[in-house]
Amino acid sequence: MLNIDEITNACVKCGKCIPTCTIHEINRDESTSPRGFLDLISAYKNQELELDRDLKTIFESCFLCTNCVEACPSHLRIDSAIEKTRYDIAQKFGIAWYKKLAFFFLRHRQVLNILARLGYVFQSCAFSTKNNNQGMKAKLNLPLIKKGRLLPSLSKKSFLSSNPDFINNQGEKSIGIFIGCLSNYSYTSTGFALLEICKHLKINVDLLKEQSCCGAPHYFTGDFKSVEHLAKKNIVYFEEKLKTLDYIIIPEATCSAMINIDYEHFFHMQGDQEWAIRAKNISHKILLATKYLYEHTNLEQLLKTKNKVNINISYHDPCHAKKMQGVYQEPRNLLKQNYHFKELIASNECCGFGGVSMQTDHYEKALKVGMKKAHNIQKTDVQIISAECSACRMQISNALEHEKVSTKFSHPLELIAKILQD
Repeated sequence: MLNIDEITNACVKCGKCIPTCTIHEINRDESTSPRGFLDLISAYKNQELELDRDLKTIFESCFLCTNCVEACPSHLRIDSAIEKTRYDIAQKFGIAWYKKLAFFFLRHRQVLNILARLGYVFQSCAFSTKNNNQGMKAKLNLPLIKKGRLLPSLSKKSFLSSNPDFINNQGEKSIGIFIGCLSNYSYTSTGFALLEICKHLKINVDLLKEQSCCGAPHYFTGDFKSVEHLAKKNIVYFEEKLKTLDYIIIPEATCSAMINIDYEHFFHMQGDQEWAIRAKNISHKILLATKYLYEHTNLEQLLKTKNKVNINISYHDPCHAKKMQGVYQEPRNLLKQNYHFKELIASNECCGFGGVSMQTDHYEKALKVGMKKAHNIQKTDVQIISAECSACRMQISNALEHEKVSTKFSHPLELIAKILQD
């Protein structure tokens, strides 16, 4: 079980985390710094402070980017301490109705499938789809929607519904794909790009059509009941599928980190060692897509035989890819084979997505961080920015649109698939 006292007592207040903290960068107050969070959590746990709405606001302002964990000499899991505290917040104050509604749909895939189809038909009623970046702009303000912000548009048909259960590419290897909710319903081009790559590599694909949401939105908001339900369901499903599949690959950094790392942390936090062990046992067979393609296939060699294109691109490191999973060279090495690659200014800085609460209750803070990322992209002077994460895609695309930066976003798998098709 997570011992918050061990984390808070181990912090020596060296301050190395502070310059890296995403929220402290835009809100320079000690309370919104990693060591400030730990001091406040300790005071709350020791009943020196009441968990009131002011503390709630502070704890919900963390982007959970894990910059502090990376910078900390002891690599203290400050993010886990905040996630556990957010559970306490949810228990005391409840979860806002609009978040509950979103979490209900994410937990019940069949209902979400129906909603997505209806949403595609009627999305033009509430949104404008004419903009420079992929997506749609809200015409009005609602709790989950901010007027004028860019959101991913819904596809006519989900990725999973558009493909058979199993695709036989006459290969010796078979993999499963965990697609993620955003790529399933909105950024479906990511999934189709991955299928195109697998076709060229002659890798058979199981679409894992009984997969459930990874539970990351619920986890970061304190809805632990839903996390437990979704995590156990996915673990049982993956255990069975991995009896016949070589790997399960995920083209989404957040989903991959949730399943590979946070499932185990979650069950340790709950004191459930059996499920923590089961989560750990499958994690070595579940990889972020570019890591699998770079390390376990001949994709790099295949790309070397293809034409180079005169397009300047750069890569943003998703927090859940580089800092949590150590994946950053793999997408770069693949993209550099055919594109003119320019390293992004401060590529490791958080884009500012931050989860459901940040996007709804603290949208202005999220936008402020996103604007900084957009300015760095503009200074880097590239035509395309890429990242292996749909949450980053949503956040960065909105920031680029807001700042009127002409750079477009494209998933690395889409860029690779385009080379293979040409």
